[in-house]
Amino acid sequence: MRSGAAKFSLPVVLAFLAVAVPGSPARQDMSVIVQTPPMGWNSWDAWGYTINESQFRDTVTWFHNNLQRFSWQYVVIDEGWFAQHPENPAGHQDYTLSDDGRYMPAVNRFPSAAGGKGLRPLSDWVHSLGLKFGIHIVRGIPREAVSRNLRIAGSHFGAADAADTADTCEWNSDNYGLKNNKAAQAYYDSLADLYAKWGVDYLKVDCISRPWKADEIHMMQYALSQSGRPIVLSLSPGPTPIEAAADAVRSTQLWRISDDMWDLWQKPLDAPQFPQSEKNQFALIAKWQPFAGPGHWPDADMLPIGWLGPNPGWGQPRQSRLTHDEVRTMMTLWSIARSPLFIGTNLLKMDSFTESAITNPEVIAVDQYSENNRPVIQKEDTVVWMASAPEHGGDYVAIFNLSDAPLSFNYSWPDLGLQLGHHPVRDLWQREDMGRLDHIEATVPPHAAKLYKVE
Repeated sequence: MRSGAAKFSLPVVLAFLAVAVPGSPARQDMSVIVQTPPMGWNSWDAWGYTINESQFRDTVTWFHNNLQRFSWQYVVIDEGWFAQHPENPAGHQDYTLSDDGRYMPAVNRFPSAAGGKGLRPLSDWVHSLGLKFGIHIVRGIPREAVSRNLRIAGSHFGAADAADTADTCEWNSDNYGLKNNKAAQAYYDSLADLYAKWGVDYLKVDCISRPWKADEIHMMQYALSQSGRPIVLSLSPGPTPIEAAADAVRSTQLWRISDDMWDLWQKPLDAPQFPQSEKNQFALIAKWQPFAGPGHWPDADMLPIGWLGPNPGWGQPRQSRLTHDEVRTMMTLWSIARSPLFIGTNLLKMDSFTESAITNPEVIAVDQYSENNRPVIQKEDTVVWMASAPEHGGDYVAIFNLSDAPLSFNYSWPDLGLQLGHHPVRDLWQREDMGRLDHIEATVPPHAAKLYKVE
């Protein structure tokens, strides 16, 4: 992705030197993947269940031509890639299922999958562009596989041996949950093996982190580690219980900290969890910050910006209701907290503002390379975060106005824990040097943010 001399950490070197046990796949050292927060695009916010291969290829081509050079890397097909008729009501979408109980891509929507090729031709094409390929699944095993008691690939178990028929997802009843037994492990092993053969780099597993399904998470993590391919494991939806934080750090690379966040600035704190609003993310992101680090990133969810259509996962097709200030605030908060960055916009209808907001290299650098990230002021209307630039290159300061009116700020350097004196200051959103200053002051519009680098 980035030019220049390669730098390899000790874990990376050890991973390259690892040798598989003869006859067994190499166990992956998952600590060497996602050393920085993953950045990519996901189909859900714009296409919902409905994206097809032609639309995906056109989208990825745009992504490759316009975003890849800014470190955007992953392209993810979200829910429903196995439905032949995703436009139909639930129960009438005609899922494609193999004889061993695994969902397969619907050939009428993904024609390159014909002849049993699965998603391999599509992932090969994505990889040829220097990008990484991801898919979404819902945890568990298909009901149809259980009713037919299909044989689990590579095992002597049937699907009924693995299924917990008393456990279904609260919002999607297509699958049964899995028991904590050898048959269930065999089923997840079979999925991991299939996805590795398809060349999948990123697996989003849904309906698994709220409530925290520890047994299934551990089985999936183990299956992926045995697959012979480094596959990022991303869990959703949230809110993941904070009590599971240590397990999340051990067992997965990304986990959602909230329910799905959509293009809403604010809603009452006692409102239902779905959909989450941008303002309500501030407290959650601060709570989860101590658990962010290389290889494990609390996920504040996708960015519902730009054109959300033709079939968004929630609501009617629309231009995102977030204002320009609210979009910059989201990018600023996600970046200063080092959340994964996944955009949900329809890239084929990209507008100039949205493109500018996601291609500012100085803001992206905060997300990818900053250190010691922390909130330093958390008030009802005012939030300030700080972080260190790498290699002792100064400090980042993000100032947020959460109120519905303009607010003026004036902070001396000691107010922010910085050394007294005059320091060079740069406005990262404006990409302008502000000179050597002995303090920082600004009037910030409602729901807006400022992002500075202080040297």
